Amino acid sequence: MTFYVENETDVEFDFSVEDTVRDVMEAVLDSENCPYESEINVLLTDNEGIHQFNMQYRNIDRPTDVLSFPNLNYDAPSEFDAAAAEEADCFNPETGELVLGDIIISVEKVKEQAENYGHSEKREFAFLVAHSMLHLCGYDHMEEAEAKQMEEKQEAVLCKLGITRE
Repeated sequence: MTFYVENETDVEFDFSVEDTVRDVMEAVLDSENCPYESEINVLLTDNEGIHQFNMQYRNIDRPTDVLSFPNLNYDAPSEFDAAAAEEADCFNPETGELVLGDIIISVEKVKEQAENYGHSEKREFAFLVAHSMLHLCGYDHMEEAEAKQMEEKQEAVLCKLGITRE
């Protein structure tokens, strides 16, 4: 598994961002039985940066906490057979890894939401990575049943890693 984290802010956390990204990504991919070594890109930005991405790609004129850009078109969540059909477009030719997509996180929202929800910044950050990883695996939360399924999967991953609300 390969992941790239780019932090375009000067915000620092009291936990290892890279370790947390790696641990959450591995836990999600394991729980979803991803048969491929995978590659994911993570961009840490501020509210203004994510606001611009949100406007450009979703036509929503406000900042959000996390954006996910899946590289695969799934028939159903975590049906990685889609990768074989799109082979030329979704595998890194140099590494052979499945390029799942991109994650953009607002570090300001991480801090704000951690305080609002009364848990650690690490827990909030890990939650957003898990949430976004599930999007990269084809999950959505537009319908109530989908949202419930995603919430259960996110919570299971975070509990497995011992990253719970304090």
